Amino acid sequence: MLSQSLQKAARRALAPTRRTFQKGALPAWATVDPWAMSGAAPAKGRNFVDGEWRDAAHTKTIPDPLNGEAFLEVPDAQGADLDPFVDAMRRTPKSGLHNPLKAPEKYFELGECNALIGAALRDEATQNFFAELLQRVVPKHDKQVLGEVTTVRKWVEGFAGDGVRRLAQATSLPGDHAGQETRSYRWPYGATSVITPFNFPLEIPALQSLASVWMGNKCTVKIDERVQIVYEQFLRLCHACGFPKDALDLIYCSGPAFNDVLIRGDAKMTLFTGSQAVAEKLTLDLRGKVKLEDAGFDWKILGPDVDDFEYVAWQADQDAYAFSGQKCSAQSICFVHENWEAAGFVEKIKATAARRHVGDLSAGPVLSWSTEKMLDHVGKVAALPGAKVVFGGRQLAGSEAFHAAYGGLEPTAVEVPLATMLASPETFQLVTTELFGPFQVLVPYASAELPAVLEACERMTNHLTAAVVSNDANFANAVLGATVNGTVYAGRRARTTGAPQNHWFGPCGDPRSAGIHTPDAIRLCWSSHREVIADVGPVGHDWTAPAPT
Repeated sequence: MLSQSLQKAARRALAPTRRTFQKGALPAWATVDPWAMSGAAPAKGRNFVDGEWRDAAHTKTIPDPLNGEAFLEVPDAQGADLDPFVDAMRRTPKSGLHNPLKAPEKYFELGECNALIGAALRDEATQNFFAELLQRVVPKHDKQVLGEVTTVRKWVEGFAGDGVRRLAQATSLPGDHAGQETRSYRWPYGATSVITPFNFPLEIPALQSLASVWMGNKCTVKIDERVQIVYEQFLRLCHACGFPKDALDLIYCSGPAFNDVLIRGDAKMTLFTGSQAVAEKLTLDLRGKVKLEDAGFDWKILGPDVDDFEYVAWQADQDAYAFSGQKCSAQSICFVHENWEAAGFVEKIKATAARRHVGDLSAGPVLSWSTEKMLDHVGKVAALPGAKVVFGGRQLAGSEAFHAAYGGLEPTAVEVPLATMLASPETFQLVTTELFGPFQVLVPYASAELPAVLEACERMTNHLTAAVVSNDANFANAVLGATVNGTVYAGRRARTTGAPQNHWFGPCGDPRSAGIHTPDAIRLCWSSHREVIADVGPVGHDWTAPAPT
């Protein structure tokens, strides 16, 4: 058996050759060097609470996903280290840090801050800093990490100037008599929190936490600690641009520890992005005071009209296998009309997926499933009656270098007959289990079987994204009218992935559904409706009290 030092040397030798982003001078606010962090020189994270950066009594090390070196050391808050976060929550008034009637100047000040943050993210050195740091903690293709930085920048710029103020725009309605008017306000909750997973370390927590603060809340942020260093650096950038230090706290800790903080701190609203099981636990523990963007087993339906063949196949590959399938919007199942099957769609996506490799990170480590666990799931699905592995189903070449806790799987597809999928609740549960990696299920169907396809969509329990790939208006309307997914693309260019800053992204069909990006999403998640009825008179000089009723 190899010694530990020899094992590390072997992993380094097998690690992919990765092009780094051009290094410039590190920003003045930066406390890590993403180009230099390594087992020999690990970067260090810190908590932020009560307006200051703090260490914790306990720490934990984070392995480099590509070679296993302990390249990051972060706090592991527990025990007494949690108390300041609890106290900060409990001190936050229910009326928030600002609202339309209290410190309304904060709306404009935050808009001015957004302009500075956007300008900073336009700087090439700053952009490269975040892209490199993102790629170190979640190895994915250059375009994927640059896209994340760009989306954050465009979104923040969109709420510069009066953008934040407009989120709190009120409406009014004339009353029944002179001096009476009803006013509808968007009101903050007070103490709020954001919990997000590893896959988008910058975009999801940045957008949700800033949105919470804009609406007048105080927000405590907890991200998967393996990637939280990215958001920590973003928060330092925000502070350098004038972001108020009393509005947002940041904690590195375990999930159970933060659950304790939320309960003891009496968090008034928590936005959670992640697994269904944790979402349901939080709902119970926090007495329903949650908004959720939970698991996404996302479907795509290819309609009967075959055209733009190359594009549709390319998009299907992107939806299923970009970032090794680790997007909550990734294409989990594709219902393939017999016309597409006859045109060679399956063979085309097999050839397209074969171009992916570790060297350019178009394929990479899976951070939440081990290789063994993924292969076991593939085997179980492929063992169903009439099912088969169409392509993939093997360990990803080059993944031997990954840290042992992470997985490597070739882009994989298993074909399952529609009748088999619907045969029993147990079979349906297996086929629709989300493997958060480069895996999809292909289900052929004929035109007459569309009702059965829609039955399958009805029986699914997650309703985040979907795609109806058809320019046949009648077909598309039939599918859209019978389904509920919250973010759906329809048309020949339809996709399941892609969450640009200009449109709503979130699930549907659940009162707890969260949204992101748009003014409507921000108001829904981070404020509640408050009605104030002004009734100032005058009371007529000849008024007399009527008889009691």
